[in-house]
Amino acid sequence: MPEGPSVRKFHLLVSPFVGQQVVRTGGSSKKLHPDGFQALWLQDTQVHGKKLFLRFDPDEEMGPPGNSNPVPEHLCGGAQGKGAADQKQASGPHGRKTSDGAFRSLELVVPQGSDGPACVGEDTPAGGAERWLQVRFGLFGSIWVNEFSRAKKANKRGDWKDPVPRLVLHFAGGGFLVFYNCQMSWSSSPMVRVTCDILSEKFHRGQALEALGQAQPVCYTLLDQRYFSGLGNVIKNEALYRAGIHPLALGSLLSPSRLEALLDHVVEFSTDWLQGKLQGKQRHTEIYQKAQCPAGHQVMKEALGPPRGFQRLTWWCPHCQPQLPR
Repeated sequence: MPEGPSVRKFHLLVSPFVGQQVVRTGGSSKKLHPDGFQALWLQDTQVHGKKLFLRFDPDEEMGPPGNSNPVPEHLCGGAQGKGAADQKQASGPHGRKTSDGAFRSLELVVPQGSDGPACVGEDTPAGGAERWLQVRFGLFGSIWVNEFSRAKKANKRGDWKDPVPRLVLHFAGGGFLVFYNCQMSWSSSPMVRVTCDILSEKFHRGQALEALGQAQPVCYTLLDQRYFSGLGNVIKNEALYRAGIHPLALGSLLSPSRLEALLDHVVEFSTDWLQGKLQGKQRHTEIYQKAQCPAGHQVMKEALGPPRGFQRLTWWCPHCQPQLPR
């Protein structure tokens, strides 16, 4: 599933369409009925963690158009960077593959213990109070701007079949958005909490450190979206390796300084990943999906997770990340 940096780039490339009306639709979604977007106006976009929120209204005057989550200029690179160039061309004839949204933007909040806002009126268009479209991306979810994704290889049957989009929105400005491999539902508002978003300026370090100090493996806590919204498996593996902490180390046995160092690596890697995306650079990892660590040691790989929870593949180096005695 795309992590926080990727979803913020998706948001960045969607933002130029704010203030435009949908004039034509398509896609395979059966829950949302693409026809329901016809003639609606995209009025606002928000991003929180791994979720993107789009507000649609039937009337141009019902909401203030404009992007409420701008990207600081220093992340866009010297000559405006790839992200800014894509943003300028979003409603033009030349397409770009989208990736995520604004860096450290203002978000909203998820109630404690919840993975996100409730799915309200999934099979209805943005009528009544349900005007926010919540987009959750699957394992290979993406958004494309002004072009469609094409097959890169043949499937198991030997057919070269292009991916089927869930939703296609053509706008009055001449551009279009294509949504792939994502779950979409209507909600009354993007209820989110900025203090737990790892890429928000309002991310609460004290709250995060308290969560990390629990008597459970830190690799479980890091993926808990209640405390680390936007943090996924790549960030988890990289932060733990760079902090020299074993994934199964209990947070309660780690010193405050080690927890601080782990949190620093979470924020630093996430920020660098986003900055690289906006500048068109490839992501650099040191342990994720590697056979050897940078020091040349053999890397271990195992699916780890809570006993009754989701198990995620985890890479770590036994030498650089020794197991602590319990």
